Amino acid sequence: MDTLHLAYSDPYGASDAAGLAALGALYAFSAVLGLIGYAITAFLAMKVFERAGVEGKWRAWVPVYNYMVFAKLGDVSPWVILGIVIAGVIPILNFLALLAGIVVLIMAAVRVNAKFGREWPILLLFLLSGLGVWIWLGILGFSGNRWNPAAASPSPWGNSFLADKTVWNGVPVQPAQQGVGANAAPQGYGAPQGYSAPPAGSTPPAAGTTPP
Repeated sequence: MDTLHLAYSDPYGASDAAGLAALGALYAFSAVLGLIGYAITAFLAMKVFERAGVEGKWRAWVPVYNYMVFAKLGDVSPWVILGIVIAGVIPILNFLALLAGIVVLIMAAVRVNAKFGREWPILLLFLLSGLGVWIWLGILGFSGNRWNPAAASPSPWGNSFLADKTVWNGVPVQPAQQGVGANAAPQGYGAPQGYSAPPAGSTPPAAGTTPP
């Protein structure tokens, strides 16, 4: 009688290995896309920061800190952003932290949009997220509109814990911050173009006269 030889085959081992390899490739591809997306966002934010008078290009490239600087430009306390990030790693609070983060960033974006003299329809790009945020940042960072901190009306949260009262070297102080008048020039800004200080020892013109 012929001997029957049974060959053992593993129907799952090869497929599992192939699945893990495909999953690993997918994760690697997603990580590369994430890094590219972050680089684009940081570069566009850097241009916006430069036009807003923020010193140091590195500020736009540091995770979390760049959102804190953006919040300050939008008259929102940067510590609120940090608190939301910390809450986001707590399992029970992560979903609420995500919603709070979206709301706070929109509040800051409204202020930044107004300080660039942009109308609210442009802000709709920011609300679209993703590509919309890139387009919005690109418009602010490369358009001809100048940054004018006094252009925005007082924030509704000016007397709450959301208000920005923190002063950081290299980040212009906004008019809404404590100790800064509504018409005061923010830190990092010089005198208006065309203005020259009067000579030392000169007296102001008498009332009713027109200076030369």
